[in-house]
Amino acid sequence: MKIMRKIIEIDEALCNGCGQCVPACEEGAIEIIDGKARLVAEKYCDGLGACLGECPQGALKIVEREADDFDEEAVEEYLRQKNIAKKIDKKAQATGGGDNPLPCGCPSAISQAFKGSLLGHWPIQLRLVPPHAPFLRDADLLIASDCSVAAYPPFHQEMLPNRALLMGCPKFDDVDIYKERLVDIFKQNNIRSITVVIMEVPCCGAMPRLVEAALKEANVSIPVNRVVIGIKGQKIS
Repeated sequence: MKIMRKIIEIDEALCNGCGQCVPACEEGAIEIIDGKARLVAEKYCDGLGACLGECPQGALKIVEREADDFDEEAVEEYLRQKNIAKKIDKKAQATGGGDNPLPCGCPSAISQAFKGSLLGHWPIQLRLVPPHAPFLRDADLLIASDCSVAAYPPFHQEMLPNRALLMGCPKFDDVDIYKERLVDIFKQNNIRSITVVIMEVPCCGAMPRLVEAALKEANVSIPVNRVVIGIKGQKIS
C-alpha cells in the first residue's frame, strides 16, 4: 500500500558505488547494482536514515514522498534469505575454495546487474540468488544444469540473451534449498517464462521436476520450456 512517508533517496550522480551504506542499513534495503547504490524495494526502508552518515559522497538523503509502506515481516524474510545465502557461500569457501579465499572475496549475497555482457547479472548459482534480486522482476528465467553450459557451445549466444540465468546441479547440491529458493522466487516476482536446460543424463531429470514442484507450491502458473543437451554437445530436444 502506498502512503506518504519518509524514505531514503539516492543521488546516482554523486554515488561512486563504494558500498559503505550497504552494511549500515540493518534492513538490507540498499545494494550495489550496476556500480551504484540502489534501493532494493521501498518496503524494506524504514526511513530512519541510519545509512546517511556512512556515505562519503553525500549521495543519500531522506525525503518525504508517496511510497510502499514499511513491511517489517517482509524485511525479516528478506534478511533470512540473505543469511541463508551467506552461510552457503561460507560453507562453499570452506569446503571447496581452498585454504585462502580470494582477496576480493565473493559478493555472492549482493545482487548486481550490469550491461555490456550477455550475462547481465550476478550471482548466477541458484542457491545464492536472493529471491528479491531486482534482475528477477518480470524476468524470463533460464534455469540450467551446471554441465549443460559447458557441453553446449552455443549456450551464451542462443540461450542467454534477455534471460535471467540460474544454475545448479541437482545431484551434488541440496535440492531442498533449490525448491525453497524457487518457491520464493516464483511467489515474489512476476516471472514471465521459464526455460529449463538439462543434460540427457538421468541425474539432470530432477531439475524440471523441482521446477514443477516449486510452481505447484507457489501456486503460480508460468509457461515452462525444457531443452535437453546430449553428452556430445548436441541439442536433442
